[in-house]
Amino acid sequence: MQNQRSHAHVLVVTYPAQGHINPLIQFAKRLTSKGVKTTVATTLSTVKSINVNSTIAIEPISDGFDEGGFNQAPSLQAYLESFKAAGSKTLTELIMKLYNSGTPVCCVAYDLMLPWALDVAKDFGISAAMMLTNSASVCSLYWHINQGGLNLLAKQETLAAPPMPGLPSLDVSDLPSFLAQPTSQSAYLALILDVFGISEENDWVFCNSFEELESELVEALMAKWPVVMIGPMVPSFYLDSRIEGDTSYGASLWNYDNDQCLKWLDSKPLKSVVYVSFGSMASISTEQFQEIAWGLKASNMPFLWVAKELKDNQLLELITGERGLVVKWCNQLEVLAHQAVGCFVTHCGWNSTLEGLSLGVPMVCVPQWSDQPTNAKFLAHVWKVGVRAKQDRGIVTREELGNCLREVMIGERSGEIKSNALKWKELAKRAVSVGGSSDRNIDEFIAKLLKPDQ
Repeated sequence: MQNQRSHAHVLVVTYPAQGHINPLIQFAKRLTSKGVKTTVATTLSTVKSINVNSTIAIEPISDGFDEGGFNQAPSLQAYLESFKAAGSKTLTELIMKLYNSGTPVCCVAYDLMLPWALDVAKDFGISAAMMLTNSASVCSLYWHINQGGLNLLAKQETLAAPPMPGLPSLDVSDLPSFLAQPTSQSAYLALILDVFGISEENDWVFCNSFEELESELVEALMAKWPVVMIGPMVPSFYLDSRIEGDTSYGASLWNYDNDQCLKWLDSKPLKSVVYVSFGSMASISTEQFQEIAWGLKASNMPFLWVAKELKDNQLLELITGERGLVVKWCNQLEVLAHQAVGCFVTHCGWNSTLEGLSLGVPMVCVPQWSDQPTNAKFLAHVWKVGVRAKQDRGIVTREELGNCLREVMIGERSGEIKSNALKWKELAKRAVSVGGSSDRNIDEFIAKLLKPDQ
């Protein structure tokens, strides 16, 4: 079977953002570990940032901004249009190159941000798999809009979303920002709605989640919207340990020195440290930065804060001392897995959400944009592994942050929250282990690649 599987060749095409690269590379590793030849295609500006197992080939394609990528583009719209034109051309050339080298591609698995990859796959008559890098619950909202089951409302501030199958009741503050404020991020929203307009044209639609995590949605929509859960796409070392040496994603668009973080954590008591990070894309205001800083200081809890933008150096010097450490970036998995970490203050990006769940870390939710408000709703009220900080005029105050930290770390509900976190950790591990729900789904995908007519 292993020799037979080597004849299958999947080309995984990533969008060049950290939160998109990580899960798709992890999917490639899962396929490779099961004997499937896998190639990862990413942009010229990010290809050098990827360092994975030599059994996975890394190939460049162009987004039209080969020196600086997205940061070189004059606007989001210009970038997406350029990537479609240059990406379609260079992806076509890559597939031809692989065909001529004697390893033809039988399936293109592409990030949902790159819908034009479906057209390229169709041109070659090969299978296509769309990769959803948000939760299935969030993606179902966009699917419902496409199906006519949910309308974009003009006065979002005063209205709640209507009930949706498999979802809890959602206020406007719980909706993805692309739906809560549809005019403010119209380029992203237009792309996403286009993607769900063509989702049924794919041979597979995969989601970086697992059935147990979103069981009500799976049960409600499986017959109508056959999304296949294959996650969590987290390095195997932190879950089932079946992929040898898989201790990190193998891709980082940021430089960091994790030894400093780990050495500092080693000096702290068990489950005592508050870890704070708002991910690779979210940016917080100066006022919010200051409120977090003062809130951490007032908590009297040791904290490790990842702050990409140091907006007030004097303030940071005042609040850190021996009790706090502020860095520009870190290996988040290593930090979350450390025995000293007891709480994760997170923006609730989907990768961070899955990492927190997979490692059993209670969370304080401070969502910023995109899918994060919906993820926060699920973390606090459905999976019950944390609390969501309330905002005052768009700001989480120092007092509110302190209240949330106490509730998660030492409050009346802290025991329940910690117990739930450990439950989801075990379920995440089970999903990707031998015979688990996600593991079975990946095996079924491979079987269909090998026998496409059945």
